Amino acid sequence: MEGISITKLLVIAVLIVLLFGTNKLRTLGSDLGAALKGFKKAMNDDSAKSGADADSAAPRVDHKD
Repeated sequence: MEGISITKLLVIAVLIVLLFGTNKLRTLGSDLGAALKGFKKAMNDDSAKSGADADSAAPRVDHKD
């Protein structure tokens, strides 16, 4: 097993372009990018919200020695 060479990757890329066409691939790429951007935004909003909830739920206590 030699793995996947650059030539094999190029052949696969050409076959995909011939099957789907450039317009379909461009649309698919932009849709995928928008989905990833939305997912990252939702994860950041969720972590910011949970961080604010954690601060309000348990007040910070400092030790005095």
